[in-house]
Amino acid sequence: MSSSTERMTDGRGRTTGSVLSGLAVAVGCVLFLGGFVWGALLYRPYTVPTDSMSPTIAAGARVMAEKVSGSEIRRGDIVVFKDATWGDLPMVKRVVGVGGDTVACCTKKGLLTVNGTPIEEPYLHSEGPASPIGFKAAVPTGQLFLLGDHRNDSLDSRVHLTDGDHGSVPRSAVAARVDARAWPLDGVGMLQRPASFAALPGGTSQPGPLQPLVLAVVAGAVLILGGAAYGPIARRKGRGRG
Repeated sequence: MSSSTERMTDGRGRTTGSVLSGLAVAVGCVLFLGGFVWGALLYRPYTVPTDSMSPTIAAGARVMAEKVSGSEIRRGDIVVFKDATWGDLPMVKRVVGVGGDTVACCTKKGLLTVNGTPIEEPYLHSEGPASPIGFKAAVPTGQLFLLGDHRNDSLDSRVHLTDGDHGSVPRSAVAARVDARAWPLDGVGMLQRPASFAALPGGTSQPGPLQPLVLAVVAGAVLILGGAAYGPIARRKGRGRG
């Protein structure tokens, strides 16, 4: 009698385990595929070809950029853009001024100013002045003023100051906003919005959904692998009891 009861209990246990295993695989597939597809719709990878954004983004690094409208861009954002005046290829720079701003450099302490407010820029390549050459530019409405983080090795708005738009580019030229470094592995991580720009009118932009999407993909993969592994483990335990 006890043997029969034990077999019935084992059978119910295996059935319950199989149901839970199948449910784990199903939920895992939804998370994995859903996160992957959603991420592919919202984000695109870019390779930064030059050293102009070092040390934030090294030459040859791969980044993930969220496809956004230029109207969503705020000061401090790192953007991917393309402008005929700058060349035929997409470029990656940091936005330091928006329409209506006056951007200048440098103060006695070597700081960049936006509308007269000094900006601390801990992300710069060196500890020297925020620009090796002094400049001042009024940013037209609907435009963005862009600089590289490696100010000694960046061809940016400073070299286009004599253009009609004082070195700025239209918001419509922006294709995406960089949210994270994806390669090399030792540099993988989300990019933080600079705190120094947060106090200015308009503040800084909010990060995109890349982090929860990555977590969804990872959780989905764990559930799929765990659910798929249940069957062989359960059969092996059953043979062991037999």
